[in-house]
Amino acid sequence: MSAKHAQRPRVSIIIPCYNVARYVAEALDSVLAQTLTDYETIVVNDGSPDTEEFERVIAPYQQKIVYIRQNNRGLAGARNAGLGMARGEYIALLDPDDIWESNYLAVQVKELDAHPSVDVVYSNAIIFGERMHNREFMSVFPSSGPATFDRILRRECYVMGSALIRRESIARAGMFDETLRACEDFDLWLRIARHGCITYHRQRLVKLRRRTDSLSADDARMYEHLITVLNKVERTMLLSASEVAILEEQRRRYSAELRLLKGKSALLKGDSDSACGHLKLANEVLRRRKISCALVLIRISPVIGRFAHRLHEGIEQMINRVQR
Repeated sequence: MSAKHAQRPRVSIIIPCYNVARYVAEALDSVLAQTLTDYETIVVNDGSPDTEEFERVIAPYQQKIVYIRQNNRGLAGARNAGLGMARGEYIALLDPDDIWESNYLAVQVKELDAHPSVDVVYSNAIIFGERMHNREFMSVFPSSGPATFDRILRRECYVMGSALIRRESIARAGMFDETLRACEDFDLWLRIARHGCITYHRQRLVKLRRRTDSLSADDARMYEHLITVLNKVERTMLLSASEVAILEEQRRRYSAELRLLKGKSALLKGDSDSACGHLKLANEVLRRRKISCALVLIRISPVIGRFAHRLHEGIEQMINRVQR
């Protein structure tokens, strides 16, 4: 559909872009292949360092998109810029390195049309790329039971980023928080679920690309930002005693996972004292046998501990290659 179409579209598709020139054409092609055509496509160049190449790639699509070029504001700022231009009743979020099945919009719009009380609907997906290949999203990041505030907070329901949202629901929740440089979608889902309704189904409508050079691939950074979101929830929301307990348990778990990553990093750098400290604190919460064994090995010999960790990493990489 032409970006210049005068009639208000049913859906505004927002694609925030940063250093993705080599991927964005596939995403745009999947948009153009949609069976539901009542949409507009808003592409936001968020101060990307590959702008020259990026604009060459999107040149053939210029008549079919709304293009915004801005100084870098982060993912939340790019999405908010797109929302500021959006005219659609529904907002569809698409990452520039992901791909939709041709019936994505048709299925998702039908879901929201049929359930006026629902604010957000997300589907299942297939994960492909460097870290996983042909894995089902909901087998790795499960959703079970209603996607309530409690269950999203507890991570029993992982809301996929490629979701369809009522535009008014985002506005009511307060848009994306631009102070967050990661996990901004998790923050928004919690705010929407607090007073609204999020649902999902298991039809696989998205291909999610996993890249080792993406921000989400930095596990330590993601845990830090998850903790930041939980701190914000505690600070800004009036929580019940049970919700406070869930939040505190999740924060302890994320902090322990972060300690585990720091322990592994210290071990590989040869700092056995720091590694032991981090791993010991992590295992007080996680209570994993592998961590206990690692601590024993490090105490016997730091060299053996480093070798065991490298061997474990090598085996995991081999398994991943075989799974591809």
